[in-house]
Amino acid sequence: MKKSELKDFLDEKVRKYHQPDFITWDPIQIPHRFSRKEDIEIAGFLTATIAWGNRKSIITNAASLMDRMGNSPHEYVIHYTDDHAHELNGFVHRTFNEHDLRYFLKSLRHIYERHGGLEEVFRQHAGSATLQPAIHQFKQLFFSLPHMPRTQKHVSDPLKNSAAKRINMFLRWMVRPPTGGVDFGIWNSLHPSQLSCPLDVHSGNVARKLKLLRRKQNDAKAVAELDTALRKLDPTDPVKYDFALFGLGAFEKF
Repeated sequence: MKKSELKDFLDEKVRKYHQPDFITWDPIQIPHRFSRKEDIEIAGFLTATIAWGNRKSIITNAASLMDRMGNSPHEYVIHYTDDHAHELNGFVHRTFNEHDLRYFLKSLRHIYERHGGLEEVFRQHAGSATLQPAIHQFKQLFFSLPHMPRTQKHVSDPLKNSAAKRINMFLRWMVRPPTGGVDFGIWNSLHPSQLSCPLDVHSGNVARKLKLLRRKQNDAKAVAELDTALRKLDPTDPVKYDFALFGLGAFEKF
């Protein structure tokens, strides 16, 4: 396809999938339970952290986690201490377990109490055209408290050549405007033009078939290559095409 034809094709798929019905089968439905900014971003971050594997299992376990937190994630984080640790006993999603979760809550409390919250951390380290270095800096801060080494694997680092799919997805949720009724757009200090596509098996395979991506591995270099291609289609909101690429792969078996 010519560039104009490709853009028209993908724009049509964005319109098809970028609508409220998308929420009913996507993990983003968990932060959509909340209206307060801090609740949305904490629920979103924790949900994105466990967003791999079976989608039904992701949603079920994220909902269970919100229940354990009294469906008040910000309040729970701010008041979390070791005295609450027993409330998390038995939580597990694949390799993310109660020990990892306890550290995540302690680190989130530290970020909100000492560093102005999640948005502020990413804002301070954002590049003019990318948030990938900010993800690296966020991970450094997130694991600045004493922790088990195994827990670090649950936050990816693009500067170590990870595609960082889950945290890029979380950033899409927070930054993209809510015009389609899916994302939240509650982080006004950042812009959609800085976002990177949450690259996974579905979006990667479709991008290759459409000649948007040539690199075979789904890694940070592939994310950068796809970023360049999508910015040529829409420099102000390139990651809207995540809906098209994912939908084509996951639902249309393109």
